[in-house]
Amino acid sequence: MQVEKFYYDNKIVRAFGLATILFGVVGMLAGLWAAIQIYYPAASLNLAATTFGRLRPLHTNAIIFAFVGNASFAGIYYSLQRLCKARMYSDKLSWVHFWGWQAIIAAAAITLLMGKTTGKEYAELEWPIDIAITLVWVVFGINMFGTILKRREKHLYVAIWFYIATWVTVAMLHIVNSIEIPVSALKSYSWYAGVQDALVQWWYGHNAVAFFLTTPVLGLMYYFLPKAANRPVYSYRLSIIHFWALIFIYIWAGPHHLLYTALPDWAQSLGVVFSIMLIAPSWGGMLNGLFTLRGAWDKVREDPVLKFMVVAITCYGMSTFEGPMLSLKNVNAISHFSDWTIAHVHIGGLGWNGFLAFAILYYMIPKMWGTTLYSKKLATNHFWLGTIGIIIYAVPLYWAGFEQSIMWKQFTPEGQLKFDFMQTVTNIKPMYWARSIGGTLYLTGALIMVYNIWKTIAKGRFIPNEEAEAAPLVKETSHKKEYWHRVIERKPVTMLVLSLIVVAIGGLVQMIPTFLVKSNVPTLASVNLIHHSNCRAVIFISGKDATCVTHK
Repeated sequence: MQVEKFYYDNKIVRAFGLATILFGVVGMLAGLWAAIQIYYPAASLNLAATTFGRLRPLHTNAIIFAFVGNASFAGIYYSLQRLCKARMYSDKLSWVHFWGWQAIIAAAAITLLMGKTTGKEYAELEWPIDIAITLVWVVFGINMFGTILKRREKHLYVAIWFYIATWVTVAMLHIVNSIEIPVSALKSYSWYAGVQDALVQWWYGHNAVAFFLTTPVLGLMYYFLPKAANRPVYSYRLSIIHFWALIFIYIWAGPHHLLYTALPDWAQSLGVVFSIMLIAPSWGGMLNGLFTLRGAWDKVREDPVLKFMVVAITCYGMSTFEGPMLSLKNVNAISHFSDWTIAHVHIGGLGWNGFLAFAILYYMIPKMWGTTLYSKKLATNHFWLGTIGIIIYAVPLYWAGFEQSIMWKQFTPEGQLKFDFMQTVTNIKPMYWARSIGGTLYLTGALIMVYNIWKTIAKGRFIPNEEAEAAPLVKETSHKKEYWHRVIERKPVTMLVLSLIVVAIGGLVQMIPTFLVKSNVPTLASVNLIHHSNCRAVIFISGKDATCVTHK
């Protein structure tokens, strides 16, 4: 069989990789700036654009969509070409995807600092940017599936399963949650209202974490960890269970964000049950990753890439155990609205997402420049600064969370709250100082990485088109009996459709009854709004009763 020569496109990987580094530093700086303002409000410089209320969503969106998003795209473009033994389907679409995504990030930064926001967690961006996200996501999907369809490798490796599920589920989540009614160029209102809006928001919010911060990064783990360790994945069958169980169960867990609310009890309970079930596939994936290092633990001592990966996977396991525990109502009664939640999400964000992003950058960049990492010692220093930073960040916030919960539930003999809110805030100021120190250490490590990568690039020579060769994929006329999942792996469109069905089930089961059963939503017989010149508040009228609060 004749072997074909072709070239991997490293230019697009370089672009997404450098954007990852830039926005990682920017996003971390925004987070640190916001954290300092909690105990030193003057740090806002008395500017509306740099107050906590605007910096916080900027930080969140920068880390999720700019830092982790660009890191995921860099890793996907690098690994997909090599797993499919094919160049990306279209260089033009690759660059439309890149520049479109960076334009979305720039528009998000400008509008959020202006205070233009929908107010929905992880979906703050207004309707014109939502439309742009949809279009760029479609471009990414066409390019990815075009590459998969022209592959020279018969079976789809496990990383590609996670990429497919990521693409189809994020598309579904974004479209459903972003149905809005525009009222001006930069203002819209959600199509949904009340309980339905809350359910849709946290169906989206929880699964944005699941399918933008977890499944693509798991795909990267399944590719880069075996490559860095030079070991095969521990268990192929465990990866099958991990994939299908994870994407099926994850989508049901959103209601655990709405415990003790007006959401129907059956929906809350369903969210809790599936959250607990989620431990099994999550830990299956964690163990599959760590067991891949069997026989290679000696390399972990020497290789900073593996150091970052081991802690990243461990943080994934910790977060995916803690999350289900926080969904239990008795635990949630302690943690909800407290800084415990902030500690939880940053174990995932700093540890799982951040460390895996650092690992793949340290792995890819020397290879694309045909050299070795400038300094393993600097990378190791980055690792220890980051690890210590995570600990100093998270532990005080766990402490603060418990202290907040205890103080909020203390009453005087007369039945009044014993502590007012400001007393609670004052008590936990030392924890906020510690959090800033941890964040500073983490950011310092990232800046060391910037220097290390810059020096690595300087001593190497970039390979824009990396030569490769492989035999073309021959269509088989008859298939011998084989393992059932191997059949699905030969058919990427089938896997796409099956993934969509699996992730749609949970959302439909929760949404349809909540939308159709009127008893789920308490309503008044009639509500009218009026305003009178002598009243200092809007008057609510139900039937014939009215109240007017006059000026003093």
